[in-house]
Amino acid sequence: MRRLRMSWNSVYALRSYARSSLWMVPLGAYLASVVGIRFLSWLDDRLGWSWDWVLDVPTAQTGLHGVTTATLSFIVFTFSSLLVAIQVASAQLTPRIIATTLLRDNTIRLIVALFVLTLAFNLGAMARTQDHVPYLLLTISFVLGGLSLAAFLYLIDYAARLLRPVSIVWRIGEQGLTVIEGVYPGKIKGTHAPSPPRPAMGKPDRIIVHRGKSGIVLAVDLDTLRREADRTDGVVEFVHQVGDFITVDEPLFLLYGKATSIEDSALRAAVAVGAERTIEQDATFAFRVIVDIAVKALSQAINDPTTAVLAIDQLHRLLRAVGRRHLHDDVLRDSQGRPRAIFRTPNWNDFVQLACREIRLYGAANFQVARRLRAMIENLLRVLPDTRHAALREELVLLDQTLDRLNLLPPDLVVARTPDLQGLGGASR
Repeated sequence: MRRLRMSWNSVYALRSYARSSLWMVPLGAYLASVVGIRFLSWLDDRLGWSWDWVLDVPTAQTGLHGVTTATLSFIVFTFSSLLVAIQVASAQLTPRIIATTLLRDNTIRLIVALFVLTLAFNLGAMARTQDHVPYLLLTISFVLGGLSLAAFLYLIDYAARLLRPVSIVWRIGEQGLTVIEGVYPGKIKGTHAPSPPRPAMGKPDRIIVHRGKSGIVLAVDLDTLRREADRTDGVVEFVHQVGDFITVDEPLFLLYGKATSIEDSALRAAVAVGAERTIEQDATFAFRVIVDIAVKALSQAINDPTTAVLAIDQLHRLLRAVGRRHLHDDVLRDSQGRPRAIFRTPNWNDFVQLACREIRLYGAANFQVARRLRAMIENLLRVLPDTRHAALREELVLLDQTLDRLNLLPPDLVVARTPDLQGLGGASR
């Protein structure tokens, strides 16, 4: 009998959904309370443990009812306030922070799970406090109630700090660094040689098109592509890159040589497609979210250039990390140096243009943004290898040309062209 096995893209979709879902951890807490209340009830009957003072059943039920009411209030207030806070934060920053930061926050998940655990446990304890007082259950219920109160007070402070722009962009920057280290693990040591150009493959021998539903490429299983190409002694080319939108019947893979014998289902199962970009394999998505925050902050409706400066701080951090790593040359080779898979990834120019162009377009007229952007570019020119300088110098020239077109007063132009890591207010150099 053939074993049932989930495809790679199905496993990836489930894993990604679990990481970005708020309800799964509280559901686990509820199931744990159902099991725990049965075990502790059995243990309480066996031990026959009691307090130093005797409680009657109505008093115990009153105490449990109070803890249950308080916990239910915590849950209602937490979810209602979080929903309002998420709406406000997404409107002022970007809607993409909901999936990238808020729903992935383990602290919020665990606190909500504690509330659900306390509520379910107290309901179970109340059901068992009818003709006698189960002191072990009563003790644990009161302990959980105290922990829930402390967690609720902590959550108010934590959520207020979490939803600040500086906290949001910092968290996205941390996630971006993790993705960069995973996608580009090799650091530049010594002299950096640029990647060779991709070899011309000619006309493909077979084309595999996308089936199912249209969507965004979330991730690709490169091990499967390389393994299938090695097995058939051919070359597999993935047409798109992570983050691209693909439609049904659009070319997905180009097969060369003996790779034409690979089953379509094997390659299609190596591509995860979804409705919204995720950050796991998408090296530019963290840049995209941070740039969106900066651009929205620079809009006339919000007019918050300081938030844009905070966003540039994180872009500066990410560009330093990318610039010090070997970026893929789009060709995955076997141990003998023969091309096996072609998989496109962003190059250095893509990262630099994504980090600079839109912010310069919308924010060059603001002293803070122009000065902080210049400070970032000049710092990167000092610390990164020479092969990274051409794209940075181009952005510096474009920044100067943009400032010239603003027709600023000469003293203001001098100020706008002064690099400043604080935007405006730092030491003038």
